[in-house]
Amino acid sequence: MNQQQDVRLTPTPKVSGTRSGRRLIGFESALFFILLFCTISAQAQQVAEETFATVITPAFDTITWERLVAADEEPQNWLSYSGTHSSQRYSKLDSINRSNVGQLEMKWAYQIPVIDRAETVPLVVDGIMFITEAPSNVVAVDARTGREYWRFDYQIPEDIRICCGRNNRGVAILGETLFMSTLDAHLVAIDARTGNLLWDVEVADYKAGYSKTAAPLIVKDKVVTGIAGGEYGIRGFIDAYDAETGELAWRTYAIPGEGEPGNETWSDDSWKTGGAATWLTGSYDADLNLIYWGTGNPGPDWNGDVRLGDNLYSDSVLALNGDTGAIDWHFQFTPHDVHDYDSIQIPILADIEIDGRTRNAMLWANRNGFYYTLDRQTGEFIKGKAYATQTWAQGLDAAGRPIRVPGMAPSYEGTLVAPPIVGATNWYSPAFSQQTGLFYVTAFDGEQEFFKRDQDYEEGESFTGGVGRYLKPMDAFHSAIRAIDPTTAEIVWEFPIMPRSSAGISTNAGGLLFSGSADGYFYALDAATGDELWHTSLGARVHAAPMTFAVDGEQFVTIASGNVVFTFGLPE
Repeated sequence: MNQQQDVRLTPTPKVSGTRSGRRLIGFESALFFILLFCTISAQAQQVAEETFATVITPAFDTITWERLVAADEEPQNWLSYSGTHSSQRYSKLDSINRSNVGQLEMKWAYQIPVIDRAETVPLVVDGIMFITEAPSNVVAVDARTGREYWRFDYQIPEDIRICCGRNNRGVAILGETLFMSTLDAHLVAIDARTGNLLWDVEVADYKAGYSKTAAPLIVKDKVVTGIAGGEYGIRGFIDAYDAETGELAWRTYAIPGEGEPGNETWSDDSWKTGGAATWLTGSYDADLNLIYWGTGNPGPDWNGDVRLGDNLYSDSVLALNGDTGAIDWHFQFTPHDVHDYDSIQIPILADIEIDGRTRNAMLWANRNGFYYTLDRQTGEFIKGKAYATQTWAQGLDAAGRPIRVPGMAPSYEGTLVAPPIVGATNWYSPAFSQQTGLFYVTAFDGEQEFFKRDQDYEEGESFTGGVGRYLKPMDAFHSAIRAIDPTTAEIVWEFPIMPRSSAGISTNAGGLLFSGSADGYFYALDAATGDELWHTSLGARVHAAPMTFAVDGEQFVTIASGNVVFTFGLPE
């Protein structure tokens, strides 16, 4: 049988932990189906073969590790979740620019069949787009027209345990294989040409509260991936799997175990249920061979009485050796966090000149309300300042550690604190422009009452130790896109956007910044000034980040809104 005949339209992988069964049929029924099958004519078989042939993607050049490392040199493609390993979300394409962005028009729209919230950032490889869908599906389409080639549907258990929506943010690619995290904490490998399942690995037990929603990161011949479930008392970790076999190469826990340095920052046995999920995608510096990954809040979220200490390595960025996963250095943004200030924002890597010296920097606007410029080689704190309303800290000391305001911890009666639980920003992607040298973030100036409560840990059950309450409607607070100078940590401009947005950002060499809004608008700003240049209504909230690519020299911009993926381009 040839390759085309072997393609399946809707692969259904076996999922650990789900029930399956067989139904016996009688001899007569079996004979009937055998005879029916034998009556299929050669002509019908030929038609079937032609139909199956249409679901195979066109040829594309193999995605080697060398291509991924140099992804910024082929801006017509978008080869990883953040575009490149530096996660700048900056494209060198400039066909769509300040002078013509107002002419953008919709070229095609892909309707996701599952009605849910789309947070996908597609990949584009040589004119083929790979889109993930909720809860854990992926589809290949023609990047120029949106025509579907194949789709892969993954079966999710009915008793899934998740805190924050049935979503999937993207895939990674190496060779001709896609890698996708699943909501039930599996990692799967899919043939990018056909949509067939290659392997399926259980990363953790979903019944204990583990889940996965983020796009993996390729580092050499490994698939690096984090874990979600911080609100369920899990113990966070970062894994690397062999891309060919799915075999676990290394695992680095985000919470040190007994006898390991840092374990003493957790009182008693609280480290065992301490959270520190690693639920977004990291970045990588090939020259330093360091992987950078953010970690989430400690658990329980709002009652720190049961986990006294700094709670390493929660609310931190970890720099890991790309070959072994060993922790080279760490920086903790919020020691002993009691406000759910996850540090899972995507680290942006950029070489910038600070005080007359070129620094290998990491740029980070944290959920806790502070912006940081760090040295990504050593973890040294360089610059930092509040970029949004915050009341829990007086500022940062010389090492970047917060100076806390007394009496701001959650209480049984409620304590009013800014930022709120959703943070000054959250998981949605920031961006950097190589033209302007500015860092861009979706920011929120809100506040909330924090309550703590006593709660015992139960495996697979929510373990938060409190709750939050707004005293004003969300729309009463200010939100904006803010441009920050990473050399000074000062805000250069802001573009007010109401209500609070949860959309990511991208920039390009045409001097543009693209993002979306809660009320369904997709818009472009001048990246240097923040002036609005173009907008269009998409009809549903934008939870995703835009990306850009080109086919046959024509540039396009794509973004997900509601459960539709829209692609825009210039008039022909």
